[in-house]
Amino acid sequence: MLPARRDEPGAPDVSTASRRAAPEERADIVSLYQKQRKIYPRAVTGWFARWRWSMVWATQLVFYGLPWLEWNGRQAVLFDIVARRFYLFGVVLYPQDFIFLTGLLIVCAYALFLFTAVGGRLWCGYACPQTVYTEIFMWIERRLEGDRAARMRLDAAPWKLDKWLRKGGKHLAWLALGLWTGFSFVGYFTPIRSLAQSALQFGLGPWETFWTLFYGFATYGNAGWMREQVCKYMCPYARFQSAMFDRDTLIISYDAERGEPRGARGRGDRPQALGDCVDCRLCVLVCPTGIDIRQGLQYECIACTACIDVCNGMMDKLGCARGLIRYDTQNGLAQHLSRGQRWRRVLRPRVLVYGSILLLILTGIVAGLALRKPFRLDVVRDRGTLARVVEDGWVENVYRLQIMNATERAQRCGVDAAGIEGIAVALRGPAAVGPAEAIWLPVALRVPPGAAASLGPGSHRITFTVHCAADGVPGAAAQVDEQSTFLVPR
Repeated sequence: MLPARRDEPGAPDVSTASRRAAPEERADIVSLYQKQRKIYPRAVTGWFARWRWSMVWATQLVFYGLPWLEWNGRQAVLFDIVARRFYLFGVVLYPQDFIFLTGLLIVCAYALFLFTAVGGRLWCGYACPQTVYTEIFMWIERRLEGDRAARMRLDAAPWKLDKWLRKGGKHLAWLALGLWTGFSFVGYFTPIRSLAQSALQFGLGPWETFWTLFYGFATYGNAGWMREQVCKYMCPYARFQSAMFDRDTLIISYDAERGEPRGARGRGDRPQALGDCVDCRLCVLVCPTGIDIRQGLQYECIACTACIDVCNGMMDKLGCARGLIRYDTQNGLAQHLSRGQRWRRVLRPRVLVYGSILLLILTGIVAGLALRKPFRLDVVRDRGTLARVVEDGWVENVYRLQIMNATERAQRCGVDAAGIEGIAVALRGPAAVGPAEAIWLPVALRVPPGAAASLGPGSHRITFTVHCAADGVPGAAAQVDEQSTFLVPR
């Protein structure tokens, strides 16, 4: 039998039935998109805040000042992509030396693993560019708009002249700092003095203009607008950091055994039933990511230590011992370990593995740089003339030798060849290489008729030997060997 239609007698009223459903049977609709609550971090002072600002000064002096530092009449640190030269103080690297740059990146990665295993998110709290520039941008914001309460009042106020001036001045200062940051970044790839001269004359090229604006607006957006969103949702480090943590890793910890149960009280007024935490929520108000550290270890915590400074200040006012929120380990909190006991647990297996690998890679990089020849050699056959028979029956092959001077002294070079009896070298050009210069040197190799006949047609292995000596430097010349082939025609 067919079911009754809604308009037929006896058909149930579906809408009425659904309205009469039990509350536990109703479906709650939860939006996947929620407007982000703006965080107004409160300013904080203390021992860790001073350390954090010292790292801000140190990192920014290096970043902004390094491109202006000169070394041997040139920029000390320059990654000249157009000329394919990488200058790191007294070291000149070519694209063939990319292994050293790769090693440097691996060293940075393992150093991050090591520091994370020992001290948690030290990089995030003190040296990460996102943290550093957010700290600088927030300092500008506080100078122009005031501290937390003043900024909240200003945001809630109508748009009048005072608000326009404060907000506009803040964003102009942010944009200026962001553009200067982008300019300094490009200065690592284009000589910064010529870059500054071009900028003053409004003559920047399209490449320099794009990257200055791109990096500048990225700094402005990340540190001025997105702030904690970058750390919470965009940074991959927040997701995999837990793989490097263990129960003996130093983290920002709340001592719940000492602090609970929470309760408000005055100085010297402490009922026996209450812990040291007065639930002032200052640790939440100073947190740049807006978390409550009293809820335990959270991936949003960037270890900025602002909660430690503000909590220590409150403990001082209440006459309680400092350290309710402190650097500690999970084992340290659970087992009441002393500082010495915690330090003795630093040298555990994963720390030793990270440290050993890091030391091994560093040793390899230093040894490679120390044993590196002062010049490099590449041999390319002349494709226009592979092999030919010249006067008196001699067989000639033509090559192009690229000699790359990896020093900042002029080099005088000579070329020899071996592998075939009677082989002779004829240079077709100068054999002088300037400082940090690469030249293409045409070289012709000739083999006498008798030797060519004994070898027979085909390809035969030979060895080029280039020896170079720096001008004005006594001592033996450096030597580099490179394999190639000599063709005997049919």
